[in-house]
Amino acid sequence: MPAPPRRWIKEPGSVTLCVRRGLWRHSLWILLILLVICIAFQTFVARQTRNDKLTRLPHLNNKHQLFPAVKNEGVRSQVSPAVSTHVRSHQTERAAELHHQNERYQKHFLSRHVDNIAPGSRIEVSPGKLLLPEHETGLGLPDSLTLGLTEETPFPLSILKAQSSIHTKATCHPKSHIVFLKTHKTASSTILNILYRYGESKNLTFALPLNKHSQLFYPFSFASHFVEGVSSQSVRQFHIMCNHMRFKKSEVAKVMPEDSFYFSILRHPVAMMESIYIYYKSIPAFQKTHSLDDFLDNSWRNYNSSVPNNHYAHNILAFDFGFDNNVAAAAEDLEERAGTAIVDIERHFHLILISEYFDESMILLKHALCWSLEDVVSFKLNSRSERSRQPLQPNTADKIKRWNALDWRIYLHFNTTFWHKVDTLVGQELMRTELSQLRELQAKLAKSCLKDGEAVDPSQIKDTGLKPFQYGAAVIQGYNLNPHLDSQTKIKCQRLITPELQYTNRLYTLQFPDLAAKLEAKMVAPQRQHSDRTGMMGRMVWASEAHHRHIIRRRFSNLKNQRAPSSALLKNTKARNKTSIP
Repeated sequence: MPAPPRRWIKEPGSVTLCVRRGLWRHSLWILLILLVICIAFQTFVARQTRNDKLTRLPHLNNKHQLFPAVKNEGVRSQVSPAVSTHVRSHQTERAAELHHQNERYQKHFLSRHVDNIAPGSRIEVSPGKLLLPEHETGLGLPDSLTLGLTEETPFPLSILKAQSSIHTKATCHPKSHIVFLKTHKTASSTILNILYRYGESKNLTFALPLNKHSQLFYPFSFASHFVEGVSSQSVRQFHIMCNHMRFKKSEVAKVMPEDSFYFSILRHPVAMMESIYIYYKSIPAFQKTHSLDDFLDNSWRNYNSSVPNNHYAHNILAFDFGFDNNVAAAAEDLEERAGTAIVDIERHFHLILISEYFDESMILLKHALCWSLEDVVSFKLNSRSERSRQPLQPNTADKIKRWNALDWRIYLHFNTTFWHKVDTLVGQELMRTELSQLRELQAKLAKSCLKDGEAVDPSQIKDTGLKPFQYGAAVIQGYNLNPHLDSQTKIKCQRLITPELQYTNRLYTLQFPDLAAKLEAKMVAPQRQHSDRTGMMGRMVWASEAHHRHIIRRRFSNLKNQRAPSSALLKNTKARNKTSIP
């Protein structure tokens, strides 16, 4: 008979032992987890305390701390609530995305740079751009290190601004990839001269108009093949684009590097309209009117948007930025269209300057580009004499604001953001200091370079090669150089006063010598046949007529949704070649 199977019987004492061993193991794990949590919490508290000591961030409860007042309070008070609401709605959509992006980069930036801030550096809070790598922000950090949300968002996070000379030198690199949208009658010719001089001194390459034109086929919307060297692929890289064009970002991006810095300049629409009326008096919209008030009182009778060149008479700023300029002040969608334009401009442009504050604009541009004070010094170019200015009636300003309602709303918005940029990128104290330095430097240059110390009427200019192009009813002033300048000083001074057409022509010749020689050879016969035309610029403008006709026929014959140049426009040489010399 087989033996019964053995049964394992656990003694009561062994069960208790097993339970005790299990509890002991669990207790060890719990203690270990608590220890890790405790260490992590202490580390977080220590870091937070340390950062608080560094930043001393106050609470920004006052809205005036966040958005500094505009210099012109009258302008600031008229900002349209509808436009602001439209812009804020777009801004809010991006707030969450920027918030998470900002948090990630703050951690990365602080871990790398906070320990390196020089002793005694001033730490303060101010609203500013999101601190991202320079190729993403486009602004760089010329005199500060800033942390926070971009001003595209309706609420800024607190930001760290450390004014450290050591860090400034380490992080600020001069920008050489630049796109300047040259707007009309806004002091943009002076800025063009600044960019020309900087690019020439650094041996940079310009995106110049095809076949020695003075403009990038304005008023047609810009296309990449308007630039010399693009179709032939003879230019490897373009650094600066700054000639007149009607902006179209998708086409500009085909020509310019991805990290290009985009900026432009605006002018108060009232002052701008007075200037445009005098300068473009020959366009159909103005031609039969006796005064600016006469035009404004009968604007819809005199203005026909389908007639070439009439776009100068209506919302010209909006037109230059690529928007439809034909909108009435009473239009139901005016606020929506203004808001859309503002959002689009903010998305594509890193900086918008204001003509009324030109010197402040140059200081702001200097910091944004990480340039020196000498790089932004200038003399006024393409400016009118006082005798060609028209006094305005008291009610004329209101008429202009109504007629150019879209431009007015765009200007109001960017007048405000301009001073916000000044406070965040430069600061009031540094702005005052550098303004004084810039004006002192310009006064010294005027004394050194200019025979008369100031601009003179064109009839008094001795060197015809430095005489600015005259157009419309405006009298465009120029300069005379001091005699007996040494060769190096003369070159420097001459570049400062060279008008736009002559400078563009010279840069084209330097950049494309073979093409320039061929074009000059083709111009010889027309110049001989029309030797009765006087003045260098008159001969240059007329001589390129055949090339303009050829290019316009070839480039625009198959374009859709754009007005082709009329025969009258082709016959009007001045209007075609240089209808806009702001």
